[in-house]
Amino acid sequence: MVALGGNAIKKADEPGTYEEQLRAVRRTAEQLAEMVARGYELVITHGNGPQVGNLLIQQEEGVRRGVPPQPLDVLNAMTQGQIGYMLQQSLQNALRARGIYRPVMTVITQVLVRPDDPDFRDPSKPVGPFYTREEAEELAREKGYKIKKVLPGGGKAYRRVVPSPDPLAIVEGEAIREMVDLGMVVIASGDGTTRL
Repeated sequence: MVALGGNAIKKADEPGTYEEQLRAVRRTAEQLAEMVARGYELVITHGNGPQVGNLLIQQEEGVRRGVPPQPLDVLNAMTQGQIGYMLQQSLQNALRARGIYRPVMTVITQVLVRPDDPDFRDPSKPVGPFYTREEAEELAREKGYKIKKVLPGGGKAYRRVVPSPDPLAIVEGEAIREMVDLGMVVIASGDGTTRL
């Protein structure tokens, strides 16, 4: 199991363009391909905080143009697809360059959680860009964002937070196991929350 944080794909000091994220993913894919070449069976999980936070902002801004926003769990699925696509393609290319022809599959996952998990009341998952204290206070006041300090010190130490309840189970867990048993490299996770 290899776990990649969303910030490993979208660096805090970068705007997060597709090209920037793809460069980071390609570097990671080279290391993952080396692990496969050494005989490891891989399941790759990833975070998506920066990506889902940016998509959340795009959704909110689209409302002004008459585009209905999608709920957070759907945005999680969208970013799982985005990150999975980049990882899958980059890893397939890195494996083929080594003469390894192994299936790489992305699974959009759902994580079961309790509807009364305390994180729904007191969100803890940082998403989207970093803000200064002043920017954070303005966004909380004007847009109703829940914001917390996530880094020590001053500067851009604040981020928007959304619920991240404790996982109970991954709905697609058995399917992922079967894919690994068939010799596939599986990319899964990305915080796709489904309540019990």
